[in-house]
Amino acid sequence: MKISTKGRYGLTIMIELAKNAGKGPVSLKTIAQDNGLSEHYLEQLVAPLRNASLVRSIRGAYGGYILAKDSKDITAGDIIRILEGPITPVEGIEDEDPAKQQLWIRVRDAVKNVLDTTTLDDLKNYGDDDSQEPHMFYI
Repeated sequence: MKISTKGRYGLTIMIELAKNAGKGPVSLKTIAQDNGLSEHYLEQLVAPLRNASLVRSIRGAYGGYILAKDSKDITAGDIIRILEGPITPVEGIEDEDPAKQQLWIRVRDAVKNVLDTTTLDDLKNYGDDDSQEPHMFYI
């Protein structure tokens, strides 16, 4: 399974919104400029996130986007599934022999576990405190 720019940039949007939670809406233009990304591409990515009720849009001169839920309640897995679809490292594993099938199931489950146990809160705070132990993810 390869995470495309859709998933990577979608995570970027969500992390930026989490970092600015409580400070008001953040425009996609600001996120694009701060991260060297295309504003037009981010507009395409935010629509499914809004449809999934992860973000809310605020209209007006000082509008933009805010998280629709607390950053502790949104996982990386939620975002990746919305933008990339199901987490599957190999297509058609049901056609594999049992040994290989078990390997691919274990790989899938390990990736799912990392994505589903990593919240936006974890990601927005990563590296903020130099004394903090870095998160260790095992796959």
